[in-house]
Amino acid sequence: MTRNAAATAPRLYFLDWIRIFAFILLVFYHTGMYYVTWDFHIKSPFASDAIEPLMMLSSPWRLGLLFMISGVASAFMLQKIRIGAFIGQRSKRLLIPLIFGMIVIVPPQSYCQVIEALGYQGSYADFMRLYLSGYHGFCKGECLLLPTWNHLWFVAYLWFYTLLLAAIVAVSGARFERMSATLARRLSGWKIIVLPWLVLAAARQLLMLRFPTTHALVDDWYSHANFFFLFLLGAMLARQRDFWARLEPLRWHSLATALSCWAALEIFYSVPEALAASEAFQHWRPVMRAVYALAQWSPILAACGFGHRHLQFDSAARRYLTQAVFPVYIVHQTLIICIAHAIQPVRLAPVVEAPVLILLTLTLSFGVVEIVRRVRPLQPLFGVARSDASAMATARQLAPA
Repeated sequence: MTRNAAATAPRLYFLDWIRIFAFILLVFYHTGMYYVTWDFHIKSPFASDAIEPLMMLSSPWRLGLLFMISGVASAFMLQKIRIGAFIGQRSKRLLIPLIFGMIVIVPPQSYCQVIEALGYQGSYADFMRLYLSGYHGFCKGECLLLPTWNHLWFVAYLWFYTLLLAAIVAVSGARFERMSATLARRLSGWKIIVLPWLVLAAARQLLMLRFPTTHALVDDWYSHANFFFLFLLGAMLARQRDFWARLEPLRWHSLATALSCWAALEIFYSVPEALAASEAFQHWRPVMRAVYALAQWSPILAACGFGHRHLQFDSAARRYLTQAVFPVYIVHQTLIICIAHAIQPVRLAPVVEAPVLILLTLTLSFGVVEIVRRVRPLQPLFGVARSDASAMATARQLAPA
């Protein structure tokens, strides 16, 4: 496909909507992380395993979906601009918010963490001097590495994958389009489900135990095997419209498969410790790794299938939210942690506190969006280009009252 053809090709609006929903889901998910027993920066006094099954409904696949959609967006961009300009544009849109985030947005998370976990009594200014100097003395079991990117690891990985994609396209040239078309033809029928699942299952079997997730980029090989695979898959299939149409008839089957995998995983994770330690039980672990891989891929198929069916439309809301969700993503976790830390002494019941956290986080996050789109110097710090700010303003004007 030529650049002109790509520019006039119909936009995959349903992927924009799915991306919007996936980013908003992160607000709910990271609020949930405050209340479960899994590792997080701060913990509620009421933390328990009560909502962990609910969290597992999205935990295996939500980030993989975002990386896949990011691959699609990157491929469309590469059709419109040259590789050098693509790298420059993506570096500006990703690295500036990443650096700004590590210096300004993320530190309050670590400050709350050392107060709650280690009883730190210094001021925020004292903490920032330690943070910026790379202090590694905040230790409890493991030492807190500073400075850190915390939830902004996604931005760092996305930038790195962008460079890899640009290199692949530069080396392959016109062959990239032919390989993409061949891949789309091969991924039909049962192969749509099975072939990507086999790649994810192999990664989990071979790499998960050797390279546990770190989000540190340089040693996170299991995560790369998952996320870069899905990013590259999205990039290769971006312009293959027949492929996306094939997902629509599979939507209910994919949803049923996803829910079945979730149920099997919940049974597996709920086995008593005495039985889990038995030799007979250990034989099930490779099987459940394969089930987990299917729980990564089948929900992505279901989301894209239902999206293709019901969300292939444009609106002022889509245009506004498409540009707004990235700034929301940048600030949302810091808001969750800071608000939770501030209201913790009130000891609200979780059924009250969690909705308060979500509502305040969303309100303040979109408040930041409204400020950013009006203050030009802030826009690059939050990954908003001048054209994006204009698009958001226009969308708000066109939106129904």
